[in-house]
Formats: sequence, structure tokens, C-alpha cells
Amino acid sequence: MFGDLQGMMGKLKETQQKIEETKKRLDTVFVEGSANQGKIKITVSANRVVKNIAIDSGLLEDKEELEDYLIIAMNDALKKANTINDAELAAAAKDGMPNIPGLDMFK
Repeated sequence: MFGDLQGMMGKLKETQQKIEETKKRLDTVFVEGSANQGKIKITVSANRVVKNIAIDSGLLEDKEELEDYLIIAMNDALKKANTINDAELAAAAKDGMPNIPGLDMFK
């Protein structure tokens, strides 16, 4: 019994390490959200950290319009980043989970 427990604990430790490695890798995966036919572009990492904002100078005249488009572009970028982040971390967790009865939710 304790051999199985040690094996499971080792497997859980490996899974945690895979998850941490995946998080580091996701810092280097970038997605772009845009609005107004690409006049505003926001680049974020898959870990949801804003890396760049590019704004067409023609949008600088109307503050409210600019704010609206920034929100649209930011939400677009974050949605894409969330999708990648969730899929990658779920895959890392699933691959490393030991076969523990009752924890089928990861399979």
C-alpha cells in the first residue's frame, strides 16, 4: 500500500513540475486581439500578461471611441489567451495524474 502511495506522490510531484514548466512556456506564447479592422492591436502572453498595445494615430482624436475599441481588443486578446492557457494546463495536469479512484474528472 505504501509503495502505491509513494508512487502516486511521485507522480503528483512530476505533474506539478510539468504544470510549472508549461506556465513558463506560456510566457513565450503570444496572441493578438484587435478592434476596428486592426487599428487597435493588443498582444498578450498566454499567461494573460499584456506585452504590447498598438493604436492607429487616427483613433487618437476621439477618447470615448478609443476607450471602447481598447476594451474590445483587450477582451479579444484575453479570450484567446484563456483558451490556450486552459487547454495547455489541463493537458499538463491530465498527463501526469495518477490513477486514483474517484479522481476521474481529469481523465
